[in-house]
Amino acid sequence: MAETYSSRALIDRLIGFPTVSADSNLDLIDFARTYLESWGAEIRLTRDASGKKANLFATLPGHASGMNGGLVLSGHTDVVPVVGQAWTSDPFKVTEKNGRLYGRGACDMKSFCAIALAMVPEIIAQKLPYPVHLAFSYDEEVGCLGAADMIADIVKVGIKPRFAVIGEPTLMQVVNAHKGCACYQTHVRGVPVHSSQPHRGASAIFTAARIVGAIEEEAKRAKERAREGYDFDPPYTTINCNMIEGGTAFNIIPQDAVLSWEFRLAPWDDASSITGPIQRYIETEAMPRLRAEHPDADIWTEAICAIPPLRPDAASTLEPLALAVSGNNRALQVAYGAEAGLFQQAGIDSIICGPGSIDQAHQADEWIDIDQIGQCEVFLRNLTARLAA
Repeated sequence: MAETYSSRALIDRLIGFPTVSADSNLDLIDFARTYLESWGAEIRLTRDASGKKANLFATLPGHASGMNGGLVLSGHTDVVPVVGQAWTSDPFKVTEKNGRLYGRGACDMKSFCAIALAMVPEIIAQKLPYPVHLAFSYDEEVGCLGAADMIADIVKVGIKPRFAVIGEPTLMQVVNAHKGCACYQTHVRGVPVHSSQPHRGASAIFTAARIVGAIEEEAKRAKERAREGYDFDPPYTTINCNMIEGGTAFNIIPQDAVLSWEFRLAPWDDASSITGPIQRYIETEAMPRLRAEHPDADIWTEAICAIPPLRPDAASTLEPLALAVSGNNRALQVAYGAEAGLFQQAGIDSIICGPGSIDQAHQADEWIDIDQIGQCEVFLRNLTARLAA
């Protein structure tokens, strides 16, 4: 027999699963799958290469149409680590205090997933004329890896939702744009020799330093493309080189250096406008100079992740409906990356709107105001009704 849970009960259950991105999320997925199947949902699972993580895409029964169209309620199941953080309570057990719920994932973003699950019986009972899908992903916190696989899977089998609400914490404000994110590692392979004879080798670190300079110059140019009228802080694409590793000893010319760099792409910029100039610098300046020192030296760059921005869409049907339902006067924009850009890239009209504040995400003693839970329930209830009309 199908079970019924309150949002609060499901928040307790989901936070109780320690789904840090480095670990498996299968216990949470198995719980959600069993619950959803008890209500007759059709389930699709997509797994990572290790088989230790899975996405869940569920279609609820009760609608009058096929699998196409309708609404996706989307959330990620992974959370950031708690190691090294000064928690005052068990991060994987909900603590209620002063009108707040504390726990890892309380705002980012297990509360939204729990609310969506709790509303399943109500959504089914509405017998909506369109399908409602629940999409729970893995590895959002390390590059939206799971959602990309899940969306590719539903596209492959011909499932075409019309709308998607991604429940990242926005204090229930409607968000119509977020920055994209891309992460890269540039490897420099030099030639090691004794440091008293540098002319016989090639320093990977000297070359890496020059590439860092080129990345910094590109960051300055991106800043010049700032635009007013958006909520992004800062209002331009940011480019950073965040880690550099290399060398083995004081008296050895370094053979290897690795640069880890990333950019947060404003919706008006194109990723190639960032990567293109940096790669051209490597090919036309850094590489020739390095190989002039030694022909066996090399440079190569690998992409680690790429998340497209969510771009404002003047033709969106979902945005004005969501604004009307939420009572917001206008849509906002956020600087963090999310899975909404991936849904939009697949042709799905998408917004972000969820309970809690991003200010509490990733912090020790992460929390959500209890009244945000009720607000989210009302929003989803009214939105599904408006879309039906």
